[in-house]
Amino acid sequence: MNMKSLASWCRLIALGALLALTALPGRADAPAHLRWPLPAPGNDLVGELRTVIADRDTTLVDIGVRYGFGYEELRNANPAVDAWLVRKGTSITLPSRFILPRGPREGIVINTAEMRLYYYPRPGADGQRFVEVFPVSIGRGDWSTPLTSTRVTVKQKDPAWYPPESIRREHAADGRPLPKVVPPGPNNPLGQHVLRLGIPSYLIHGTNSQYGIGMQVTHGCMRLYPQDIKHLYETVPVNTPVHIVYQPYKTGWDNGQLFLEVHPPLDGLSEEEMTSVTPLLEAMSSALEVAPDYPLDSTAIQLARAEQNGLPRAIGPRIALPADTRVAVQ
Repeated sequence: MNMKSLASWCRLIALGALLALTALPGRADAPAHLRWPLPAPGNDLVGELRTVIADRDTTLVDIGVRYGFGYEELRNANPAVDAWLVRKGTSITLPSRFILPRGPREGIVINTAEMRLYYYPRPGADGQRFVEVFPVSIGRGDWSTPLTSTRVTVKQKDPAWYPPESIRREHAADGRPLPKVVPPGPNNPLGQHVLRLGIPSYLIHGTNSQYGIGMQVTHGCMRLYPQDIKHLYETVPVNTPVHIVYQPYKTGWDNGQLFLEVHPPLDGLSEEEMTSVTPLLEAMSSALEVAPDYPLDSTAIQLARAEQNGLPRAIGPRIALPADTRVAVQ
C-alpha cells in the first residue's frame, strides 16, 4: 500500500468513527422516461430529479403506479408527506436521479437496498449504451431475496404457479389455502411474464395487482409492474447475467464531483447490521481510489446518512480529476 492509499484509508477510518456517533402525464406502456444513456467514462450518475403536483387527493402508492416508481423510494424521497393522504396541490419529488451500483454494467443488476432493477441492454448498431431503471418488490423478513450472481435461463408468458410447500403452509395457517397449481389468469400472482433464473424458486416476474411494488412483500422473488416486466420479457435475452447485490450506500462521480446516495436498512436486519458503517467505508474507499486527496465534506456525509432519502447528495466540491484515472471508475 503506497502512502497516498494509506492516508486515504486513515481518513476513511476517522470518518467511520465520526459517523458511528451519528445515529406529469401518466406513464406509457414503454417506460421511456426510465431509460438514459450511460454516462461518459469516469461518471456514475444518470437521470434527473422531477417534481409533480398532485392533481387530486391521493396516496403515494397511487402516485407510484401512475408514474412508475416504487412505494418505499417515493416515501423516502418525500418524508414530510402523509403517504396515505396526499392532498391535492402537494409537491412530490420523483426520485429519478441515480448513482449506478458498483460492479459490472452489464445485464441485470438488482440492488435490494434500494429495491431497484438496472438493465444494461447490449449496445445498438451505433454503439450507444443505455441503462433502464425499474422499481421492484423483494423478499420480506425470513424470505429474503438471495444475494448472488446468476443468469436468465428461461422466459415464460402466461406461466402457471406451483407454490412451494412452505408457502402453502403459510397460507393455510392464515386461512387462505392455496392449490398445488395456480393456472394462468387474473388470480395468478406471477402475472403474465416471468424471467426464470439459475437459482431454484426465485423469479423475476410480474403481478396481478399494480399495488405493492417497491416494498419488502414477496417470498424472495423480484416483482415488477406489469408493463415493466413485459418490456424486460421482450428485450432481455436468455443467458443474460443477473447480479443481485445489497448496496445501501452508493458513491459516484459526476463531472469531477463526488456524490453519496443512502438508503434505509431493510427490515429483518440485525441491530449490528443496521448500525455498521462498513458498507459506507467500502463505498467511500471505492470512490476515493480515483482521487485519494479529494476534500470530503463530512457535514454533507452526515446529512446524507441521517436523511437516508435515496437521493444523490454532493459530498465535496467539483474538481478536475486526473485524466489517466477517469476510466477507472467506469
